[in-house]
Amino acid sequence: MLVLTRRRGQAICIGEHIRVLVTRIGDGQVRLGIETPQGVSVLREELLDSVRKANRAARETVPDNFTHWLQVHRPALDHSSPEEAP
Repeated sequence: MLVLTRRRGQAICIGEHIRVLVTRIGDGQVRLGIETPQGVSVLREELLDSVRKANRAARETVPDNFTHWLQVHRPALDHSSPEEAP
C-alpha cells in the first residue's frame, strides 16, 4: 500500500486516466474528487461489499416457485424452435 500526504487542491494520478483530487479537509473527514474515463465506475467500498453480498445470495437462492415453474415449463422450452419464440 502506498500512503501519500496531500493538501487541499492537490491530486494523485492512478495510471494515465484516473485522477484523485483532495477538495476539502476538515471535521475528521477528507472530501475527494475522482476523475475517470467514461464507463469506469467508482463505488464506495461499503456499497461494493453490499452489492457483492446481494449477488452471492441471489446466486445461491432458487425460489420454490421458480423450481416448480421450471419443472412445468421445461419440456416446452426444450422442444421449442427459434421461430416459435415470441
